[in-house]
Amino acid sequence: MSDNILLTDALAEAERLMTVCNSCRYCEGLCAVFPAMEMRRVFAEGDLNLLANLCHSCGACYDDCQFAPPHEFSVNVPQVLAEVRHESWQTYAWPRGAGRLFERNGLVVSLTCALAMAGFMIAFAAFSDPRVLFGAHEGPGAFYRLMPHNLMALVFGGAFAFAVVALAMGVRAFWRDANRSNPLPLDPKALWQAMRDAGSLRYLDGGGVGCVNEDEVPKDGRRVFHHMTFYGFLLCFAATTTATLYHYLLGREAPYPWYDLPVVLGTVGGIGIVVGPAGLLAARRRRRAELKVGKHSGMDLAFSAMLLLTGISGLALLALRATPAMGVLLALHLGVVFALFLTMPYGRFVHGIYRFTALVRYALERRAEVEGAPAA
Repeated sequence: MSDNILLTDALAEAERLMTVCNSCRYCEGLCAVFPAMEMRRVFAEGDLNLLANLCHSCGACYDDCQFAPPHEFSVNVPQVLAEVRHESWQTYAWPRGAGRLFERNGLVVSLTCALAMAGFMIAFAAFSDPRVLFGAHEGPGAFYRLMPHNLMALVFGGAFAFAVVALAMGVRAFWRDANRSNPLPLDPKALWQAMRDAGSLRYLDGGGVGCVNEDEVPKDGRRVFHHMTFYGFLLCFAATTTATLYHYLLGREAPYPWYDLPVVLGTVGGIGIVVGPAGLLAARRRRRAELKVGKHSGMDLAFSAMLLLTGISGLALLALRATPAMGVLLALHLGVVFALFLTMPYGRFVHGIYRFTALVRYALERRAEVEGAPAA
């Protein structure tokens, strides 16, 4: 054990387990956690947070470990690193302390924000002209009869800008801690390797056999649902970006025909963020108790639920946008999107950001090891 002063029980337990695992090294071929662990002799808090965010919770090391419960060493790497990983989202949250509000009440906070924004938009439209809220509107600019485009862009652009700044500050703090014990400069090849590993979810395969979830039989279901969620989110973001370019560069106002690029991207992406999160939520319910972390369930649940609601409300809006239901559906959809932006830096969304950052650091360490740089 090192002389580090570790601030939480989870970090202290993670240090104990990494010390045991560093002596055994049986699982070194399963994922990036164990090769990264082997490059260390002591484990500072930043190192443990790095290892925790490298972990993809595939569960393979739990079933392969000869020291897993009921052994007296009680080694449960997936559960303990999941605990540390969740704590790291709070540790690096900006502004400091904001993550604590989201820890246990993530879904309540998210739904409250969504309903508050939807209520504001409905009240705004009802106060301006009640006929607009329940009227059927078609053609370019129909959405902006509920709320002027400039006001809509200001509100949602502000929420998105806040999310970007908060995420950037969190990543900056995470990188600083991960890079503290052995500073390494960024390298384009390491960045590209991390992008490939993240894009393919390389380490969610249990060393090649697949991810375990409700039993000890490896499956790739969680990997498929993660892909649908990730690429669905990217397609929805691409749809929003394309629509923004249409509006400001081409002077074309939403809503667009069903065959136009923003609608096609948004429809495919919407299906992805419905099927993906629904599958992950179902897998989460079936997951074995020894691999779960119940303490931070609010953080896990909120992001998946809000993505699911974003997809459902967006697809419903697409189907009914020319009917009197458009006004209320638009308010509900944009309310969910607003809440998603505001809460992204404090929930499960950040695990993808920190995991990518951890993969970059791991790729740098591997390159430094090959080139003969000193180990941490």
